[in-house]
Amino acid sequence: MRTETRQGVPLLLVDDDGPALSTPEDALALVGGSYDGAAETVVVPVGRLDPEFFHLRSGIAGGFVQTLVDYRKRLVVVGDITAAVSESSAFHDFVVESNGGDHLWFVPTLDALDERLARSGTPEQPGAEGGVEPTPGR
Repeated sequence: MRTETRQGVPLLLVDDDGPALSTPEDALALVGGSYDGAAETVVVPVGRLDPEFFHLRSGIAGGFVQTLVDYRKRLVVVGDITAAVSESSAFHDFVVESNGGDHLWFVPTLDALDERLARSGTPEQPGAEGGVEPTPGR
């Protein structure tokens, strides 16, 4: 794992190689690693996630993501999820909903992540895409 700042946002970039990540304990290890470099966002290559992560009924995605959210960390999954999306309408809907929010994003490449970060800010300070804009006069 290494930390890097992209678009002004500190990131924890998880290595491509290593054991599959699936449990809340795995997510906690990433939270711990994120504090070393003050990272607000944890970036995980799709290949590091347990294949059951993409089967929502397993509960793996929910437990993993919720642990990161509890510690105010954004999770970004980077890579090709075409097969998982095409196999499950529920997972497709999960991806669409997640990408509309600010705590879990699925992006195909780090370049796509850079574009998204430039538009949306940090988890605590969302921009136009990541959160609700203040209403003038309130």
